[in-house]
Amino acid sequence: MQYLVSVIHDEASLATPDEHAAIDVFNDRLQAEGHWVFAGGLAFPDTATVIDNRGGEAMVTDGPFLESKEYLAGFWVIEAPDLDVALKLAAEGSKACNRKIEVRPFQ
Repeated sequence: MQYLVSVIHDEASLATPDEHAAIDVFNDRLQAEGHWVFAGGLAFPDTATVIDNRGGEAMVTDGPFLESKEYLAGFWVIEAPDLDVALKLAAEGSKACNRKIEVRPFQ
């Protein structure tokens, strides 16, 4: 089963060199153990654009869809046999990147 492991951050700062190094080690482990599907870091929320095309014409607005102190800073998509394994991996990812993590299974 695949899981989205979202990295939640609450400061306008990038990862430190030590955090980058720990994330690289964690990514290497995910790949070596066959859990890796895809991962990426995201730009700051003020670079976002929201598009709403539910009406007659698309409305485009700058900024994130939700104003909040916390934001999605990055993510992993992992493969795990069950939620327990996904949560264990997410706990290790949280330690590596020094951020809160949310885990959600794909439907």
